Amino acid sequence: MKETFNLALIYGSAREDRFCDTVADWAIKILKTDPDLSVDIIDPAKLDLPSRHVGNTHPGVAELQSVLAEADAFLVVTPEYNHSFTGELKLLIDAAKPEWCRKPLAFVSYGGMSGGLRAVEQLRLVFAELHVVTMRDVVSFANVWDQFDPNGYPIDKAGSEAALKHMVNDLKWWARTLREGRYPQARAEMPEVTIS
Repeated sequence: MKETFNLALIYGSAREDRFCDTVADWAIKILKTDPDLSVDIIDPAKLDLPSRHVGNTHPGVAELQSVLAEADAFLVVTPEYNHSFTGELKLLIDAAKPEWCRKPLAFVSYGGMSGGLRAVEQLRLVFAELHVVTMRDVVSFANVWDQFDPNGYPIDKAGSEAALKHMVNDLKWWARTLREGRYPQARAEMPEVTIS
């Protein structure tokens, strides 16, 4: 039986007319071609999260926590707003705690000149507090509005796809390693996985 990983892809924006849809849709198309991955999508614009912290009694929070708990790894598609990440993303992150713990996370960022990298560096600090392992490599799109064609594909299609696949290979390695650490009793049952 081939080992698969549950990957939760998280939209980092809930704004109207957000560019996040273009970037995330491209990433999802690539991720869904990977037979090692099962992709769940978490979109704060579609989640029924409360505007303040109310615990896990709220149905939207409980739904979010359930998807996060099932995930072996995360990929956050984040813009950069005012040199940081969005309030909606922070609310989503703070709505859970143990569900994040000891799992790996990768970033696809986008924005103006910095390509969203300032948001990523701040998110690393937040996720470190939750015992999340963030990938060193980031797929970043600077001046993003000039980087995608009208069909929603990066202008540098081959280079962008190669960068995403390289980062996801590392993410899968960490997903397997950390899952074995979280569930050591299941280690003997897990088949070897080849990462290309």
